[in-house]
Amino acid sequence: MDSPDSPERSVQERHSPKSICFGCGPLNAHGLHIRSFERPATATDGSATIELVATWRAAPHHQAFPGMLNGGITGALLDCHSNWMAAMHLMRKSGDTAPPCTVTADFAVKLKRPTPVDGPLELRAWVVESTADRAIVDATLTAAGKITATCHGTFVAVKPGHPAYHRW
Repeated sequence: MDSPDSPERSVQERHSPKSICFGCGPLNAHGLHIRSFERPATATDGSATIELVATWRAAPHHQAFPGMLNGGITGALLDCHSNWMAAMHLMRKSGDTAPPCTVTADFAVKLKRPTPVDGPLELRAWVVESTADRAIVDATLTAAGKITATCHGTFVAVKPGHPAYHRW
């Protein structure tokens, strides 16, 4: 996975460098600063596809109780990372050079076990279904090789007039 000092630019840094989003905005001084990267993957049908991966480290103020990640932070990590997976997928599917502005229509997080904060956390997201303007994404949060949370969500490209339109 990639470290914060990786010379490779994340999808957020490439496509939304002025974003103030709490989860993934490069310009939010108090944000989580998720840095997501596209990687080749294999779909369940055996075809080539892309997944989004990230490595993230918690700070002491992200804890729910000593040594364990807050559930709300878990949700924010999975939501933002999954939303970017949808945006990148829809961009590639349409042949555009910039991702559409996407928002979360719904997402469900399952907290499978406590997430320890004493090491790097890995995020992975992939598209399971899509149309021209929306993508359904599955994602995982892993700590020390164990999946600690999963996410399933729907992310929609917004149109002019929506407050998020052209936010990046």
